[in-house]
Amino acid sequence: MLALTARRMGYRIAILDPELACPAGPVADLLLTAPFDDSKALRRLAEASDIITYEFENIPTESLRLIATLRPVLPDPSVLQICQHREREKTFLQSSGFPCPKFEVITSAADLASALREFPDQCRLKSSAFGYDGKGQLALEPGADAGKAWSQANIPRAILEEHVPFVREISVLVARDAQGRSLAFPPFENRHHGGVLERTVFPARLSDPVANQALALARQIAEKLGVVGLLGVEMFELADGRILVNELAPRVHNSGHLTVEACHTSQFEQQIRAVCGLPFGLVTPLCPAAMFNLLGDLWDKGEPDWLPVLGLPGGVLHLYGKTQARPGRKMGHLTVRASTPEEAIRLGHAALNPLRLRASLPPLAP
Repeated sequence: MLALTARRMGYRIAILDPELACPAGPVADLLLTAPFDDSKALRRLAEASDIITYEFENIPTESLRLIATLRPVLPDPSVLQICQHREREKTFLQSSGFPCPKFEVITSAADLASALREFPDQCRLKSSAFGYDGKGQLALEPGADAGKAWSQANIPRAILEEHVPFVREISVLVARDAQGRSLAFPPFENRHHGGVLERTVFPARLSDPVANQALALARQIAEKLGVVGLLGVEMFELADGRILVNELAPRVHNSGHLTVEACHTSQFEQQIRAVCGLPFGLVTPLCPAAMFNLLGDLWDKGEPDWLPVLGLPGGVLHLYGKTQARPGRKMGHLTVRASTPEEAIRLGHAALNPLRLRASLPPLAP
């Protein structure tokens, strides 16, 4: 999606990806198929490029530092080093004074046993590294066996985080340029299932004070990190109107995919504008919209019949061109535009629930 947008803007595209059949390959001018730590391929990428950015967090920061000696890498590798590691990310937020859930660093079963005494209610054990879409997480109930839980997690380092009784999950995408100017999209309202984003509603159904608080927090975090590019800030809205910051993502974000249809400027174009030193585009919503992730589970009995989805008024289907469907794997998304967020949700459910029934999946919750 970044490559397609960049091509429309007149840029040529060079891509490094370990998979020969990666989705962006067909639209790339240069496709380098190699691991992310292949120094020869990294140098070729740098030599072919003027600006380098990334849309995935599980990249060795050493690789980005190598190519940063040859070409600008934006956001800076130091930003990724913080955001790709939960322990560093939470420590950054806490030490910078940003509100976030309480947590403890865990390196052993003994650490976990001690921390569980500080978190007597529900809590969640999260791997420090390589965690996204709910991976590397373990929900723990009161009285959980620390030794058993640590053995089940099977990770060298983790954080134990308090359970947050949120009323709503939201995200803010803020773009920041090299001159320190920033512009944020209105907040997105998200719902996850099994740790994977299931649905995004835009604009989020928030009071003005809560929305303004979330926007201010995202801009402040981007400023503190020195981001040049796009930063996704995932947050929890609490019943008393307070906001807690959950996670950071220095890249285009799944919740922002619907901006392609719902905004004057998509998140993909805004990322390119930010890293290439161009003026920011307008982020004013064009209409209410809802986005539904299409996971590999829908392919359980073969390719879904997309005809009803394609006939949906206000609906836009995006399929990513991934060659193998697996349960939980993001294969595409459906964006639905309507007069209200509630109508967009209703239309999306009406289109997708028959596909879910065919794949023996439960209907989407209201």
